[in-house]
Amino acid sequence: MSMHLILRSGLLAALLACAWPAAAVDPCPSLRAQAASSSPAVRIAAAACEEHRLWYRPFIDADGRIAGTRVREAEASPLANGQAAWQRVVDYWRGSGLLGSAGGSGQCASGPSSCRMFVVDTPWSAAFISWVMRTARIPGFSSSPSHVRYVRHAYRAPQASAWRFADPATTAVAQGDLLCYVRVPSRTFGFDGLGARIAGSDAGLDMHCDIVVGADTVEERVAYLVGGNVVDGVTMRLLRLAPDGRFERLPTRAPGDIECSPDAQAACNASRQDWAVLLQLRPEHELVALAAPSPGTRVAWTEGARAAAP
Repeated sequence: MSMHLILRSGLLAALLACAWPAAAVDPCPSLRAQAASSSPAVRIAAAACEEHRLWYRPFIDADGRIAGTRVREAEASPLANGQAAWQRVVDYWRGSGLLGSAGGSGQCASGPSSCRMFVVDTPWSAAFISWVMRTARIPGFSSSPSHVRYVRHAYRAPQASAWRFADPATTAVAQGDLLCYVRVPSRTFGFDGLGARIAGSDAGLDMHCDIVVGADTVEERVAYLVGGNVVDGVTMRLLRLAPDGRFERLPTRAPGDIECSPDAQAACNASRQDWAVLLQLRPEHELVALAAPSPGTRVAWTEGARAAAP
């Protein structure tokens, strides 16, 4: 090859390197072995990351595109540890102390087919969060089959919760936080609407929360979140960050949005949701003062506990 061609090839490679954005770096490989860390945030991330590995690391990229899904919740296909996918979901229910309260004990006692049907029919994202928090030994958290219970706890009893109720649009995100959206297709709540709803009502509300396992504000400027029952598995979600650590252009859903379809592909984004609250993990020195309720217990609310959001 002539010197001229070598120089041209080198210049082209340099230009491509500058034009092509650097790939995001998954923080999970360095976290999975840190389950015994002294940091509560690291223990949370380590537990979530190890489960993400077992499900072969599916993800939703920063543009809302789904990739890497190999196994679904209902399948008998093995995860990376050789366990059937649906059996792992049962482990989340059982390990969080919630299998009985969700009605799964009877179905699973009836045999594999009935137990597998329980997995298919019962949303398990809150059971996954509960399993992670119990595995990570986080005080101030009670297992719940419903996300809204611990979201409500953070709002009404801020001094007793492991998390602070914060606006995801204005708050910097960090490892160990939970980012949550409301799953009501007919309307959007947002931060203020969710606060108003849970301040005066004990009624259920369909929600979903993901765990923040890492946040890079320097190079990639991406937050990495892991959630259960996302695309029928344990899936990572990437969301863009501003330099100050807040979410940048958090993809939100609003009434009247164009529906995703082959004719409206620009509207297709698996992360476009009614993101309503960021639950900020308290500093370690505050967490140690909190009691750890037994898994599966429900908080008995009183009028005096209904504190306004901080």
